[in-house]
Amino acid sequence: METISYSNFRQKLRSFINKINDDAERLTVTTNDNQNIVVMSETDYNAWMETLYLMSSKTNRERIDSSINQLNDRKGTIHELYGVEND
Repeated sequence: METISYSNFRQKLRSFINKINDDAERLTVTTNDNQNIVVMSETDYNAWMETLYLMSSKTNRERIDSSINQLNDRKGTIHELYGVEND
């Protein structure tokens, strides 16, 4: 993750917004009084919030872990999705 000063961030705001969105990067903006912030795209933020929500329930977290373990152990099952065209 790149780190930049507040002054530099302010001067090049548009280019940093484009870079953050285009590259799915996060950016730490530092200040002289250590009130730093992290900037990320709205898409990445929403994905993080969804993950936090899904993992906030112990039951849901255990189910996700179990599913991941099944896939890692090659015990997954492929299902045909109806109404979805395969390329």
